[in-house]
Amino acid sequence: MSNYRIRPGDTLSALAQRFGTTVSKLAKDNNISNPDLIFSGNNLKIGHSGTSSFDSGGGRQGVRGGGTGNTGGVDVGGPTGAGPSNASATMRRLAEAGRAAAMGMGGYNSQGLCATGVSRAIRNAMGIGVSGNGNQIDNNLPRDKFKQVDMTLEEALKIPGLILTWEKTSSAAGSIYGHTAITSGDGHSSASDFIERNTTNNGRTGLKIFMPIN
Repeated sequence: MSNYRIRPGDTLSALAQRFGTTVSKLAKDNNISNPDLIFSGNNLKIGHSGTSSFDSGGGRQGVRGGGTGNTGGVDVGGPTGAGPSNASATMRRLAEAGRAAAMGMGGYNSQGLCATGVSRAIRNAMGIGVSGNGNQIDNNLPRDKFKQVDMTLEEALKIPGLILTWEKTSSAAGSIYGHTAITSGDGHSSASDFIERNTTNNGRTGLKIFMPIN
């Protein structure tokens, strides 16, 4: 858990986007009853519940501390070159587009159209058309725009704007078509045709993770 001193002009939504978390999470952690009303000079706790916490110093390998600046940490040549504190503008746009697509489709209820939601978000955020179902979309991501990265799902969920793909899931449709989603960056949720509040590998196999290249 990190502390941030609120500055004039700050909004909770902008701070949530900057630190890779959500407005509701910030409001809950700081006992803010009205998310539209925050006060300059007050301290804001930035983090996630339980053991998953935001590290403004970029505690993951490959990220060097960047404090609470606009873009945060600096890539120092680690395995992925991305962390909660230095996600690129494209990654943040993709995370926002993913959430917008999900809320415009199923909200918090799956519609069985995960690849449609992810494709819509990629098109809206990056202007790229990507086709295929949940276990095909990874092969159709243009390699000059995306690169596969090696990290755990737990690590990926802390970073906004990563593409997750699974070859198979436990559902009847998922055993054929797999699943795909975009990380929100809050440590637990992802977006496709719906917001999955607690994204896990349970019942899913063949996870691959892709990061936009800027």
